[in-house]
Amino acid sequence: MASLAPISQSQSLLNNTHFQTPPPQSLPGPNLGSEFLTKRGSVRFRTRRRGFPGLPMKSAARVVVVSATTAEKPKKRYPGEAKGFVEEMRFVAMRLHTKDQAKEGEKEVKEPEERPVAKWEPTVDGYLRFLVDSKLVYDTLEGIIEKAAFPSYVEFRNTGLERSGKLAKDLEWFKEQGHVIPEPSGPGITYAEYLKEISEKDPQAFICHFYNIYFAHTAGGRMIGKKVAEKILNKKELEFYKWDGDLSQLLQNVRDKLNKVAESWTREEKNHCLEETEKSFKHSGDILRLILS
Repeated sequence: MASLAPISQSQSLLNNTHFQTPPPQSLPGPNLGSEFLTKRGSVRFRTRRRGFPGLPMKSAARVVVVSATTAEKPKKRYPGEAKGFVEEMRFVAMRLHTKDQAKEGEKEVKEPEERPVAKWEPTVDGYLRFLVDSKLVYDTLEGIIEKAAFPSYVEFRNTGLERSGKLAKDLEWFKEQGHVIPEPSGPGITYAEYLKEISEKDPQAFICHFYNIYFAHTAGGRMIGKKVAEKILNKKELEFYKWDGDLSQLLQNVRDKLNKVAESWTREEKNHCLEETEKSFKHSGDILRLILS
């Protein structure tokens, strides 16, 4: 039935905002013509301004926003991550040094070998035990890399950092000096067996030990060798502390290979590798302590 109200009253009703569209600034977001929009976890439903049968214009123009999330959580960044995974390993390793050993060190001095090397009282017999156990560990590492239970191990063949052959020459020199070369002892045997075990089933853990053993020897290991030689070997430089070629370039080549291998790891696998650092330090410390025995 048609309305009997005068046209003037109808116009008054129209001006009474029931059919008045909301001002543009009250509408959240652009592009009122789109009917469905998703962006970064938000789902937006919009109706066209031309309206729908049975609905007032104001309702037709209303924008309904369903937000799935208030904001994206920023990705957690790990110390050194921007420079590559080797830098992450270095950062964790430095924290396990004492302040005397490294400026980033956080460890308190508890063991004799953690004291400044200048205060050490090494013995030739103890040093020989250290060299013998070290050779067993390097023999084991090089054998694992050659066998390559995992394809990634192949990357680390013939890096120029290998120490087994150098140690064999040093032990032969000691023998020529009249010293009796001892058999490997508990610390070296235990570490070698552990490396064999994890290399077969846990490549991330093994790579952690590989990195820490070789890189630590080129840094703190060389300093220890020099100080010990001054005290008991008349400053003789052993082959153990010599490399063929540019050592800095050899190290960089291995860094690049380690970073390349780690690119295929998940964040969980990388974290697992980093968590193994403390075990590496413990085993290496047990062998280093032999110098003072």
